[in-house]
This record gives sequence, C-alpha cells and structure tokens, in this order.
Amino acid sequence: MREGTELKRTLSLFQVVMLGLAWNTPMIYFSVFGVAFEGASGFLTPAYAVAVLAVLFTGASYAVMARKLPISGSAYTFVKKAMNPNLGFIVGWVLLLNYLFAPIIACITFGIFLNAQFPSIPPYVWIIALTLLLATISILGVNSSANISAVFVMLQIIFIIVFCAFMIHGLLNGGGSGTLLSFQPFLDSDLSLSLVLAGASIVIFSFLGFDTMTTLSEETKDPKRTIPKAIFIMIAIVGSLHVTTSYFIQLIVPTFTFVNPDSAALELVGLVGGSLLSSLFITVLIAAIFTQGLASVTAVSRLLYVMGRDSILPSRFFGYIHPKFKTPVLNIVFTSIVSLLAIVITIDAALRFVNFGALTAFFFVNLCVITLYFKDKQKQKSFSLKQGLVHLISPLVGAVFIIWLLALLDIPTLIGGFVWITIGLIYLGFLTNRFKRPLPDSGTEEITIQSHKDPQAV
Repeated sequence: MREGTELKRTLSLFQVVMLGLAWNTPMIYFSVFGVAFEGASGFLTPAYAVAVLAVLFTGASYAVMARKLPISGSAYTFVKKAMNPNLGFIVGWVLLLNYLFAPIIACITFGIFLNAQFPSIPPYVWIIALTLLLATISILGVNSSANISAVFVMLQIIFIIVFCAFMIHGLLNGGGSGTLLSFQPFLDSDLSLSLVLAGASIVIFSFLGFDTMTTLSEETKDPKRTIPKAIFIMIAIVGSLHVTTSYFIQLIVPTFTFVNPDSAALELVGLVGGSLLSSLFITVLIAAIFTQGLASVTAVSRLLYVMGRDSILPSRFFGYIHPKFKTPVLNIVFTSIVSLLAIVITIDAALRFVNFGALTAFFFVNLCVITLYFKDKQKQKSFSLKQGLVHLISPLVGAVFIIWLLALLDIPTLIGGFVWITIGLIYLGFLTNRFKRPLPDSGTEEITIQSHKDPQAV
C-alpha cells in the first residue's frame, strides 16, 4: 500500500459500538412502528424476539469473518477472500445499494420531519443543509463522527428508557393490564407462528447496523477482538431495547389502534406521555436521523475506498486518502452528491434498494463461513463440536433464514435488484476483458485467512 494512503487506527470498542448503533438508529423502532405493528398484527414482542434470534446467527458469521479478515470492506472483502474475487465484486456491487441509499433515506426523513415542523421551509433546503453538514463532519475524521454519534445515540437510548418509565408508571397506577409481569405478549390466544414470522420479516431491518462496523476494521484498535465484540454488544443493546419496549406497549395499550401508520408512533407517544413527551420525541427522532446519516456516510465512503484501493473502482479517485485528515475525502464528496437524490426519490424506493443489498450481503457472509469450514476441514483431521456449531450449523441456519426473507421481498424490489446485478456483471466483464483475466488487486493478499487453530478464532 502506498505511503500516506493508510487509514488511521484510532477507534475504541465503545466508539465502534456507537457508530454501529448510529447507523442502526435505536429510534428506528418508532420510525417503522406503524408498519411493523400492522405486519405483526399487534404482536410486536414475539416478532422482535424472533428477529433478534435470527440476527444472532448472521451476526455470529460476521464475527467469525471479522476475526479471520480484519480488513475494511465488509461482505465485499469477506466473499472476495474466502470464496471468489469475481463473486466478491458482485456482492460488493450489490452491497453498494445498501450503503449508498442509507444516507439518502436519512436525508429524505430529515427533510420530511423538519418540513412538518417548519412548513415555510421546503424539504430540499433541509436535505441540502444536512448533506453539507454530514460531509464536513465526515471529512474531519472518523473520531469526530464517532464522538458525535455517541452523544446522539445515548440521547436516543435515554429517550427509550424514559418512554418505558412512563409506561411502567402507568401500569403501576392501574393502566392497561395493571401488571408488570405477564406472559400475555408471548402467549396470546390469537397469536400464531405465521403472524410472528410476518412481523419478524419486517422488524428485522431494525438490526442491520452490525454490517457497517466491519467497514471500520482498518480504523479500529485490535480489530480481531474489537469488531466481533462490538457486533454482539450492538445486537444485545438494540434487541433489549426493542423487545422491552414492545413488551410494555402490549401491556399498557393492549388494544392500541391508529389512523395512519406513518404517524402511529407519534400517536402512541402522545397517548403514553402527553404533549411534553411528544415534543421530546420529535426532537430526539430528528437527532437520530442526523446520526444515522453521519454513520451512513462514514460507512459507504470506507466501502468505496476499499473497492478503489483494489482498483475495482478508479483508484486515483476512490482510493485517495487525504494526507491531513486521513479520511477518503473524495468518496465523502461523491457520497454527498449521490445523497442529493433525496430531493427527487421516494423513501419507499430507497428502502427497497437497502433491503435487497443488505440481505444479499448477509446471505453470502453466512456462505463464507461455511466455505471456510469445509476448506479447513480438508487440512485438519478432526473438528470439535463447537467448531461445527459455530462454523457450519449457525451460518447454515442464518443463510436459510435470509433466503426466506429475500423471498418475502416484493417483485419490483427483486427486479430492481437483479437489474443492478446485471449492470455489475457487465462492468465486471469490462474489468476482466470478458472474464479472461483476473480482477485487479491492491496487493493486500498477504493478509491470509487464518485457520481454526488460531487462538483468536471464534
């Protein structure tokens, strides 16, 4: 690697977790509440519990690969090194859908909410302002992003805790079911497996932020230990918040109904905490959107950097690191320009790209762990039961679940995703002279895949 182009290792475990939570956005629970509530027919608690269980399998696969390959690039790098460079390119190409459209979603929702508060100012003004602010902070350095993200993430967590405290206070004073301990949210007579799975297929998108943490491997201290820990900590925090909140909602307002799914969360917060909590809710939600946008710009700029460094994308542009700020400045500028599509694109269209890209990447990361299991098994005479569970059974369960989720996506989403893949295949054919030569590489192949004998391996 050329001198002066390396990313700087400065991130601690706490900062990585905060950046993952920032991208994931704990307040996304309220952003999708109406749609999730309808999809789960009101049974949010078991839906979120099943979603957490499902995400743990794929999260475990990411943890395995993060230990074996502590390189930025997420699923793109994992598939390229563990399976096949051409396949890795296609997975990275699809993953770009997830990463490029994540900041677009943040910009769209930021414009919508602030326009609602200040109707005289059109949404595009807020979108442009947010884009410029996110670019400036991202350029200054990943530490700036992490520290700012930490403040706003903690604000979101505090709000959710306060919201739960209001519900607990209501239950203690005879509201709702009048009890804090009940199996009703899990064992309702109207509850069925199909309802739980339908709800889980929607709310699982509240847990996708752990993928972005693997893009920070080359800026993280001791990434082989830090990144896997950060993945499980983030899943534990988000899972605990969402399951607990859902549990108390089903107890305090067991017959809750709403008129508009988009405003269902605001109706719920007003019902539980009145106008004061509603005002606080809007403030925290806007802050959460800002934080998610910041984490998204940070993540996509790192993925573009790795693909540029590998000469998959033009290296002079996408592989450039600013000598002073040690950040991929040109990628941040490029991402910011793309984010301006928020002015003309709908949030539904952006979400479709994010969902397809994320689920495709998750599927192939699970396959990476399975592939390495069989490769290493050929080199070793015996494997322990723990190795079989972690490196074969767990990723297999994760892959099957992701296939099921992909099958639940609507036809327009699948068509759009496969059109994007087709464009990627055409570009791949150009890079490889119609598949007659290998893809260019950055020269980082000396970072080899470690065997299961590595004491740090999961």
